[in-house]
Amino acid sequence: MAVLGQTLHTIADLTARIDPDGKIASIGEWLGQTNEFVNFLRWKEGNLPTGERTTVRTGLPTVYYRGYNQGVPASKSRVAQIDEGAALLEGKSAVDRELAKAHGDVGEYRLTEASAFFESMTQTFATTAFYGNASASPQEFTGLGPRFDDPASSVGDQIIDAGGSGSDMGSIWLLVTGPQGVMGIYPKGTKAGLTHIDVTKGTGKADDGVDVGTYWDDADGRQFLALVDQFNWHTGLSVKDPRKVGRIGSIDRSLLAVDYATGARLQMLMVDLMNRVDGLDMPGHSAAWVMDRNMRSFLERQLLNDKNPYLSYEQVAGKRMTSFGGIPILRTDALAVDEAAI
Repeated sequence: MAVLGQTLHTIADLTARIDPDGKIASIGEWLGQTNEFVNFLRWKEGNLPTGERTTVRTGLPTVYYRGYNQGVPASKSRVAQIDEGAALLEGKSAVDRELAKAHGDVGEYRLTEASAFFESMTQTFATTAFYGNASASPQEFTGLGPRFDDPASSVGDQIIDAGGSGSDMGSIWLLVTGPQGVMGIYPKGTKAGLTHIDVTKGTGKADDGVDVGTYWDDADGRQFLALVDQFNWHTGLSVKDPRKVGRIGSIDRSLLAVDYATGARLQMLMVDLMNRVDGLDMPGHSAAWVMDRNMRSFLERQLLNDKNPYLSYEQVAGKRMTSFGGIPILRTDALAVDEAAI
């Protein structure tokens, strides 16, 4: 059942989107985020209707030194298969047909709402890519955080503990995307990226030139004609080789200082991580640092304070990027949340 003002547009929503000359206003996206990680990630169609089955080598064959006229025993390598699950992220918008007509440009009015859905879905995906946990929430896919959260685990060499404690920690990630590294996945037979479905498009045009629309229930269960848009995104994450991922966790944000008087010396930890992550220059792959804006600000100020040669500013695809060790630094606001210590 729809709740007026919470899930359905009202006349207040309409008037709030109209500027003084009667046209749809240019909306200031105060809730927008910067999630450069989403554009960095490479994508592939999974080989399962539910995601991707990844085959990895878990053991090498045994080889021997031998003398002349001596034989060696046969041996073999070992492999294992890992299933990576994908999830369906979805949103729905419904606006009273007559309310949309009151604006005068129905398509433009609906577009202002569609852009908000695109932003919300991008933010949700970026958050899930780091913090999602299918074990706790089966509708989600599992992100990087739950995979790389224990320095004593089998992937412990890829994790650096910055020594912080409490519940207000942060992380810096070093990721390699590509066939042997981190990949975005979508289930077999589905499409990559966000899909917009105009649910009312097939209802035909009425005499007023607007789609007839679809019946929708109000808060009391009574129906009216609405213009409905559906937004879908089949999405998941695959990590072919965990050595293509590195994490610096337990960074105490409150102790960070430009002169290192307290807190972590970020550049030293990042140099250490660079030497733990494989494939930084691997053909067909791309590497990037991923952190939130506050972490990147402290890193840059620490480096400028030291006049550190690891810091550089480069043009990447026509965009000015900050790099550390020749690897671009991506700002992802989804990481700006307080984390528990690893």
